[in-house]
Amino acid sequence: MRLRALLDTDALGLRLLGGEDELDRTVRGVMTTDLKDPSRYLSGGELVLTGLAWFREPEDAEPFVRILAAAGVAGLAVGEAELGDIPDDLVQACLRHRLPLFAVHESVAFATITEHVVRQVSGERAGDLAAVVDRHRRLMTSGPAGGGPEAVLDLLGSDLDLRAWVLSPTGRRIAGAGEALDAPRAASLAGEHLAATRTGRRGPHRVSVGGSTYSLFPIRNTGRAATPASRDVRETVLSDWLLAVEADAGDWPAARLDLLQGVTQLIAVERDRRDAARTVRRRLAQEVLELVQTGAAPAEIAARLRVAAPVLLPGLGTAPHWQVVVARVEWDGGTGQAVEAGPVAQALLEEILVDPGTTGAESADRIAVAHTGEEAIALVPLAAMPLPDSEDESAPELGLHADALLAAVREPLTAGLADDGRLTLGVSAAVHSAEGLRGALEEARHARRVAAARPGRVCAAGHHELASHVLLLPFVPDDVRRAFTARLLDPLRDYDRRHRAELIPTLEAFLDCDGSWTRCATRLHLHVNTLRYRVGRIEQLTGRDLSRLEDKLDFFLALRMS
Repeated sequence: MRLRALLDTDALGLRLLGGEDELDRTVRGVMTTDLKDPSRYLSGGELVLTGLAWFREPEDAEPFVRILAAAGVAGLAVGEAELGDIPDDLVQACLRHRLPLFAVHESVAFATITEHVVRQVSGERAGDLAAVVDRHRRLMTSGPAGGGPEAVLDLLGSDLDLRAWVLSPTGRRIAGAGEALDAPRAASLAGEHLAATRTGRRGPHRVSVGGSTYSLFPIRNTGRAATPASRDVRETVLSDWLLAVEADAGDWPAARLDLLQGVTQLIAVERDRRDAARTVRRRLAQEVLELVQTGAAPAEIAARLRVAAPVLLPGLGTAPHWQVVVARVEWDGGTGQAVEAGPVAQALLEEILVDPGTTGAESADRIAVAHTGEEAIALVPLAAMPLPDSEDESAPELGLHADALLAAVREPLTAGLADDGRLTLGVSAAVHSAEGLRGALEEARHARRVAAARPGRVCAAGHHELASHVLLLPFVPDDVRRAFTARLLDPLRDYDRRHRAELIPTLEAFLDCDGSWTRCATRLHLHVNTLRYRVGRIEQLTGRDLSRLEDKLDFFLALRMS
């Protein structure tokens, strides 16, 4: 029960003397004392009753109140039978320590108050639950020193005998108490949670995995950056954490369900802190990306990388090598509502690039991800590289590998993408300087297109799998490039200038969607008939047929070389 409820009970004869802002404190018990120092008998959360037999002079008030405040009592109730009016020194001491102070009318016995409080907090461990909530709140709101999610889950285990873990959408362990979940089980739980969320079912979701029953609670942003409930669930489903509890929540009383919901909100605060810490890394990635895409001088890009390296790899003495990873999340139409895919891909890529074996909310400190349009682009630093003259050909290549990247996350992400979403990724080779970064970006983008041509909801490709045309394009003479692209694209550019028809962007989108009318129309926010009209105009102006592979390839090469 809360202190506020005591004031609403006329039979208790309580009058508030101070601490109005603290009336939402939870009362877990009651204690009557006239000792100057009752600290050994206090455990926190009590309503302390006193008749002031310990009070001899004004100086006695401050140490008594200080002891109560340090013990974390909920409030102090003082009887008026002994001294009449409550001493002003005691009132002021309670105000200084933000301890709620009540006066008890002389006609009310302390036994009446004690009986009422005990009756309210008894039954179904209500007092224990309230104490856990209060301790959670004090832990989480005190900042990083409070212990974070690990401390909260430790309390769930010690106070309620509940084993629980905070998992990422890929099944990576963010926090947990006690025995760790094995990776396959964690991935299955994450997949079950994502699948249930996509169906629109409200949590907690009850599932059985490996012979055990779990209740899965979503952990959603509840602060200023929270996604409105009316928004499409696809905007957050691939980035939300979950709380997995090894228990069947279907048998729980309402008080315990409320407790766990409160715990998820407290952990969401930690998630918000983590996201805020990523702001600097995202900005660094955005700045480097803009320099690379606008053709900035390598020296300017190198200077920006020197700024980024200490942030992403603190303590590193030399400039690292870099890899680029490009991701795109695409959704089929059908809901009548556009989903902003860039931020979704950004949040997802930040999680995917974390080593699955690491734990904790801050393990993504060395990843910088920006998003532009519908794709997310990650700048991944590599602290060391094999020596170029190494004779050990069997030594593994340092850096990220496309196949390994998704091996641990494919199962849950496929469940989250359901039957209308798709994730494709491309991974570049490692480069050692700013001069190679632009090529690495293009390499990663081409690799992603290779992945997009494959079946499946989650696909990735690396630089080793690139088609030969990507390697040949840099060696095509400039005059040949200009003649080839002009013959195919100039008629479209001229038409766009005269009519603002956006044929070039339509062509790019159509090829990028692998000729899918539905996906392309959804991306461009067009009716399929409008898209067919534009593609027909492209074919009329160029004399080409976009249903033929040869003509598609020519357009693709022309756009890449333009």
